Amino acid sequence: MKSRRVRAFIRNRTAVIGAVVAGLMVLAAVCAPLLAPADPLAQDVYAKLSPPSDVHPLGADDFGRDVLSRIIYGARISLTVGIFSVLLGMGAGTLLGLAAGYFRGWLEMAVMRIADVLMAFPTLVMGLLVMAILGTGLGKLIVAIGVVLAPRFARLAYGAAVSVRETEFVDAAHAIGESPWRILLRHILPNVFGEILVMGTLWTATAIRIEANLSFIGLGVSPPTPTWGNMIREGVNWIVVAPWLPVFPGLAILITVLAFNMVGDGLRDAVDPKLQA
Repeated sequence: MKSRRVRAFIRNRTAVIGAVVAGLMVLAAVCAPLLAPADPLAQDVYAKLSPPSDVHPLGADDFGRDVLSRIIYGARISLTVGIFSVLLGMGAGTLLGLAAGYFRGWLEMAVMRIADVLMAFPTLVMGLLVMAILGTGLGKLIVAIGVVLAPRFARLAYGAAVSVRETEFVDAAHAIGESPWRILLRHILPNVFGEILVMGTLWTATAIRIEANLSFIGLGVSPPTPTWGNMIREGVNWIVVAPWLPVFPGLAILITVLAFNMVGDGLRDAVDPKLQA
């Protein structure tokens, strides 16, 4: 089964391209000190707003800082927030959703109604509300986006748990006396994890986009630490005379989000038997 899914994913050229691009982005973020041509915080007044050149391949900003170096280091923030906020939301939301779908009763009512209320807000608005409560900072940004995504994972896990809990292998586990939490984690979770993983990959792209939006309006990581969102915000002021300042970090966001969406689509096709040839 696993080998068939792997082959199905590999046959999907779009998914493979997305995986390669996403992998290169992660590698660039990890190896930023080796790949960046300059210190992302180093200022050079003589290079202020200089266009792309041999010295500054993607130009320099209004402080003379190398744009390429800032984009590479900015990938660390964007990918860290995207990946860890999804892991946080996936862990909390999946656990709550599985418990609500399995135990039902008052727990189901409480978890699902709270999830419905949170999902009624657009992702950016919900992120703004959480950040207004927590304040700014990398850790708080991860928590805020994790809170935004957790209800979506809870809803997904709940639906899967409701459909799996009535199957024969769950009844057999009941019959031999296994505890409810052991049944949840050992029998139900593995059967729904593929779908949750697919959506986690897709929502990683959403998390990166939310981080860029929050950074753009000043609620992300504070300058001078480079993030793609605050680079765009700073570059908008100079878009007429130096269009490369907002364009290149915007392209970085576009490519990264597209890559993770391509991987997510490929995983969905691989794990869903209805979509396999």
